[in-house]
Amino acid sequence: MSDANPTTAGEAPGRALLALADGTTFHGRAFGAIGEVSGEVVFNTAMSGYQEILTDPSYEGQLVAMTYPEIGNVGVNAADVESTRPYVRGFIVREYWHEPSSWRAEESLDAYMKRHGIVGIEGVDTRALVRHLRDEGAQSAVLSSTDLDEDSLRGKARAVPSLEGQDLATRVSCTEPYDWDEGRWTLRGGYEKGRNLDRFVVAYDYGLKRNILRNLVDAGCRVRVVPAATPAREVLAMQPDGVFLSNGPGDPAAVEYAQKEVSELIGSVPIFGICLGHQILGLSLGGRTYKLPFGHHGANHPVQDLATGKVEITSQNHGFVVDADSLKGIGAVTHVNLNDSTVEGLAHERLPIFSVQYHPEASPGPRESAYLFRRFVDMIERTRRS
Repeated sequence: MSDANPTTAGEAPGRALLALADGTTFHGRAFGAIGEVSGEVVFNTAMSGYQEILTDPSYEGQLVAMTYPEIGNVGVNAADVESTRPYVRGFIVREYWHEPSSWRAEESLDAYMKRHGIVGIEGVDTRALVRHLRDEGAQSAVLSSTDLDEDSLRGKARAVPSLEGQDLATRVSCTEPYDWDEGRWTLRGGYEKGRNLDRFVVAYDYGLKRNILRNLVDAGCRVRVVPAATPAREVLAMQPDGVFLSNGPGDPAAVEYAQKEVSELIGSVPIFGICLGHQILGLSLGGRTYKLPFGHHGANHPVQDLATGKVEITSQNHGFVVDADSLKGIGAVTHVNLNDSTVEGLAHERLPIFSVQYHPEASPGPRESAYLFRRFVDMIERTRRS
């Protein structure tokens, strides 16, 4: 790997420093906004999709290190965001390239991060960082391009609270209900309005990604999004054909209000959950969750569907999982992660309820799990006929 600085031509970027709570430090060069941020540092193994990663609300409270070495090549555009703004606290890359090379680029990643106040560091040996996190686990950290004193940053990093026990869904959820009827992007027409939307789905927003909504629309659903703490009685009063539980950040056990409302929905309406929604559903059924050592973040995780035996390559972003043993006699494990055998899907043994830990809506991909949206619609249709 070249030691040349690809950030800009003719400019000397400032220094930046990443300090972990265990005292490990990584030096690099600043890009994006100049400042100081803290949170849990994790790594993402995706080779593309950095813009979608930055704008995924599930990354609230986290600093993200990309394992793919060159970031910034395709710039940023308004069409590929997953929410109204970036949620990643800080961005850590091996090499940042200032000049994008894509016909869809509207601005550089550096300019985008400056505009939204996202602090970045490049020139980091991300392989060493990832190996350290795999050995020692995800941990609190501070990234700064203003304070470059190692001892100072180590002290700050030790003071950063863990994500365990934190309800972050309230920080990222919408504050008012809204309707959504936009489908997925096409080369010919961009984002097009959905057609034949003859099922009505209410989607709880715990940190919702827009591509989930687009997939629901493409499956024939008219969608109303509601805030995370919306009472179950208000949702049922809307007379939905189904309820969707979204992805989101933080510790699922801390989102107690969501568990209460979902438990009141169980048995009244078909339910489909993804990521944090899957974990909340597991807790609402009487299960438990626990924190993984360094989580699953990336676009290349193998998951097996136990019903068919098929293996899917999936996109994932979570630090907590459902404890399989805690759901015995209540829910059946439907999917498992082939890397560590953790729970990747569950279904109620009698009721029209299922969920997955991974992201079938993944954009830019993989797309092998998109059939799950059709499965949800088929479940709604069976419930209508019964």
